[in-house]
Amino acid sequence: MTEWKLFADLAERAGDKRVAVEAGAGDTVGDALEDLLEDRPELEDRVLEDGELRSQINVLRNGTNVLVEEQGLETDLEADDELALFPPVSGG
Repeated sequence: MTEWKLFADLAERAGDKRVAVEAGAGDTVGDALEDLLEDRPELEDRVLEDGELRSQINVLRNGTNVLVEEQGLETDLEADDELALFPPVSGG
């Protein structure tokens, strides 16, 4: 079991800031993302574009951006990982 933390409009769309999914140790971040989108399909259009992760979406595992510092959605999950999904952040 892994928990996603959702931020900004993603949390609003999902109706919750935290969503637990079945994926766990031995699965990948991509597996956990699939579980999240199955559970909260209203997020799919905001997170995916043509079946691929939108370029502006950031995915963090334990505070580290998996798309930059790890193996992206192929990053393996470990026990007690916390995942976070951030929409694009705009300055003011």
